[in-house]
Amino acid sequence: MSSGVTQTVPMPGKPYPTVGLGTFTIFEKTGYGDEVCNAVKVAISEGYRHVDCAYVYGNEKAVGDGIKAKIDDGTITRNDIYITTKLWDTHHNPDHVEGALKKSLRDLQTDYVDLYLVHWPFAFKDGDDLFPKDTDGNVVFADHDYVDTWKAMEKLVGAGLTKAIGISNFNKKQIERVLEVATVKPTNIQIEIHPYFLNEKLVAFCKQNGMTVTAYAPLANPSRTWKSADEPIVFDEQVLKDIASKKGKSIAQVVLRFHLQRGIVVIPKSITPARIKENLQLYDFDLSESEMQLIAGLNRDLRFYQEGIASSHKYYAFHDEY
Repeated sequence: MSSGVTQTVPMPGKPYPTVGLGTFTIFEKTGYGDEVCNAVKVAISEGYRHVDCAYVYGNEKAVGDGIKAKIDDGTITRNDIYITTKLWDTHHNPDHVEGALKKSLRDLQTDYVDLYLVHWPFAFKDGDDLFPKDTDGNVVFADHDYVDTWKAMEKLVGAGLTKAIGISNFNKKQIERVLEVATVKPTNIQIEIHPYFLNEKLVAFCKQNGMTVTAYAPLANPSRTWKSADEPIVFDEQVLKDIASKKGKSIAQVVLRFHLQRGIVVIPKSITPARIKENLQLYDFDLSESEMQLIAGLNRDLRFYQEGIASSHKYYAFHDEY
């Protein structure tokens, strides 16, 4: 076992580990099923107790295989591991929400998940085609109100299919609409956060409303397939190189520690065993206030995950400031 120790924050069901294994974009690689399964097994062996996946990633079966292998070999029990997955845009019809989660549960090989998120506030045409398109190649939208989708999400908690529910990629106004009607309030929001996009106003708003905040792409995902040549890369930043050298840590560890000290949960993605291990070793050092300010100074309000295919949907979240 690794010396990595996972800290947690309170959540319904059971405590929420502040570092988890992210699995987005692994599915784009050839043979991804084995890569995802192996990454999950390595992560659990190294001390991770939190795995984040999603229906649209196409990897729930592989995640489930990895978790089952570590349960079967006695490393963990089901109660030891925190599993998050997400409702996709084509399943926002309130009549389809429970069925969507049950399919995820079958693939994950578990009776419940610990956290189920609405992946985006907008809906695509009902069905199993993840990105339904018209003859012009545009994604076909559906007119399901995310508030109605949320009411269906609430029923999943009562049915014992998930311990907690939350949202992802919603803006302030959309969150307010959900809070106005919620009988089960969102306990978590997952949003883009990295040194170039601190997302400070939305983070503060969500914390004020009792939500834990999870950062996806906490290292700005420099390997993302749509990255343009002129975009900055955190691993090239001299200020991060200097702090990492001073601390005897990697740049990734410094950035992830920065998020933790902001009170944000991180789910870095990796399939490399050494990096998976490294990304958990964040609890044995601290950043000073001046170091935190230096890293915060990298902020450019630069959002990399625009989801432009939905920019004309009435529930697109990113037209607002936050």
